[in-house]
Amino acid sequence: MKFIIWFVVLFNLALAATAGGAFFFAYNAWTGPGPYTETKDIVITKGSGVSGIAAQLSAEGAIRSALIFKIAARLSGDSSLKAGEYELAPEMKMKDILAKIAKGDVVDRKVTVPEGRTSWQIVQMVNKADEMKGTITDTPKDGTLLPQTYSYTRDQDRAVMIKDMQDAMDKTIKDLWPGREEGLPFQTPEQALTLASIVEKETGIASERARIAGVFMNRLKINMPLQSDPTVIYAMTRGEVKDEGQGPLGRRLLRGDLEKTDSPYNTYKYPGLPPGPIANPGRAAIEAVLHPEHHDFLYFVAKGDGGHTFASTLSEHEKNAAEWRQIRKEQGN
Repeated sequence: MKFIIWFVVLFNLALAATAGGAFFFAYNAWTGPGPYTETKDIVITKGSGVSGIAAQLSAEGAIRSALIFKIAARLSGDSSLKAGEYELAPEMKMKDILAKIAKGDVVDRKVTVPEGRTSWQIVQMVNKADEMKGTITDTPKDGTLLPQTYSYTRDQDRAVMIKDMQDAMDKTIKDLWPGREEGLPFQTPEQALTLASIVEKETGIASERARIAGVFMNRLKINMPLQSDPTVIYAMTRGEVKDEGQGPLGRRLLRGDLEKTDSPYNTYKYPGLPPGPIANPGRAAIEAVLHPEHHDFLYFVAKGDGGHTFASTLSEHEKNAAEWRQIRKEQGN
């Protein structure tokens, strides 16, 4: 009988010791310094669940126990973890790693595409982006890539980013096209993108987009040539522009260029819209051509501060153009 009592006591003590040891191990693994001795990045792919992330962190040596990480994630309510690239500091604690991934505190790798860039320019930007793989060798058609900021992770394929840009443009035009104003002088989404690309290249001032779109609408309705300088530049460069601070041609566009460039993209020679977009317009420019400002302006000319002066008659326009020439003369241009 004494033997049985002693056996039960010893057995319970052993269980307590084991439980205590397990608790001590789990507590240290959770709150103690992590295994990393230097800063490392880890990429968690989309669709990875808590179990997959725990296994990945353990396999890559970031944590001491996948089981403890998984249990802690579920108990703490942080089981909705976010994909992305994470920078983990030396000896980073498991609890801090969990908090970082739950918050989505990813490495900030981005490519920002400004409105009005040609596809050739965008490809150059993507090919120069750090920490991606692959090279884009084929240039997508202009008007198929949406200008905005795109995040990416280390070793992401550059082709994936280009596909994201194409998908974003497809979604944007599909979202906006059904709500277009009635009576517009074009019939297809591509024609809308074509005109939006011209508007985008004509002005960098957001408040002017719808007004300039209105000018082109008025011209299209009376079969008046659009006479847009950026279309002639596109006819000469096909989007492969110079980027040396002296404009896309590396010089000023000359009157002779307007007269000698024989291309359907030359809107001085050919009325109507050119065959396709001359750049990649942003969402705001697309909205501007689908909902243009209503007025009687047929002309506009730069006024030296980035904006334009608008006119309804040729005589008004010639006066405004003369003032602009005087400004350029004073500026030494």
